[in-house]
Amino acid sequence: MSIIPPSASLVRFDNPTLISAQTDRDRKGIGGGMGGKQNEQQMMDIPGSSPQLQRKQQTMKDLSLEEILDKILPPRMTKDPNNSDLLYCQRISSTPATRLDVINLQEQLDMRLQQRQARETGICPVRRELFSQCFDELIRQVAINCAERGLLLLRVRDELQMTLRAYQTLYESSVAFGMRKALMAEQGKAELERKLIQLDEDKRELERQLKDTKANAEATEKKLTEQRQVEERKHMEEINFLKKTNQQLKAQLEGLIAPKK
Repeated sequence: MSIIPPSASLVRFDNPTLISAQTDRDRKGIGGGMGGKQNEQQMMDIPGSSPQLQRKQQTMKDLSLEEILDKILPPRMTKDPNNSDLLYCQRISSTPATRLDVINLQEQLDMRLQQRQARETGICPVRRELFSQCFDELIRQVAINCAERGLLLLRVRDELQMTLRAYQTLYESSVAFGMRKALMAEQGKAELERKLIQLDEDKRELERQLKDTKANAEATEKKLTEQRQVEERKHMEEINFLKKTNQQLKAQLEGLIAPKK
C-alpha cells in the first residue's frame, strides 16, 4: 500500500507501516505525528527567537534522527480503504541523499512543472506547491546530515511562508477594497444617471413652460398691438370729428358776428 503516490509529492517518504506493528515509543512519536499539520502550523506560528524553539534546539541532541525528521516534517496518517480499523503511518525517508538524488529531484521538478502546465511568471499555485515540495525535500536531505541546519532551513521556510501569507492577505484586502470602490462607483453612477434623467425631465418641462410663456407673450403683445391700433384710429377719428366740428362752429360764429350790409 502506498499512501503518497510518487507523482503526488517530491518529498521522499518511506513505505507505509501499520501502526499496530509499532513499538510503544513509535506509537508515541506517531501520535504526535497524527496532528502533523497542527504541529507544523504551530511551528510555523512560533517566532524564530521564541524560548520554545530555543528549548527544542537545546534538546535536539537527545532526539533520534526519526524524531528530528518527525518534528521537521510530521508523519502522514491514513486509513486502509478496505478496512477502516487499520491505520497506517508514513514517515519521510531517513535515507541520505546522493548527488544523483539531487539531480533526479531537479529533473522531477522540471518534468512536473511541465506536466501540470505551471506558469513561469506571475502568481501560480501549481508552481508554488511544487517548489514548496522541492524545498521540503531539500530540508529533509540537509537535516539528515545536520539536524540544526535542517531546523534553520525550516525557520527560513516558515518565514517565507509567513511573508507570502502576509502578501496574500494584503492582496486580498486590496482586491476587496477595489471591489468596494467599484461597487460604490457603480452605485454613484446609478445615482448620477437617475439625477441626469430627472434633470432632463426638468429641462424638458422648463422648455415647455418657456415655449408656452413665449406663446402667451406673443399673443398678448399681438392683442395689445391690435388694441392700440384700434384706439389710435378711434382717437384720430375723434380728433378729426372735433376739428370739423370746431371749424363749423367757428364759421357759424363768424357769420353771427359779422355785420349785415
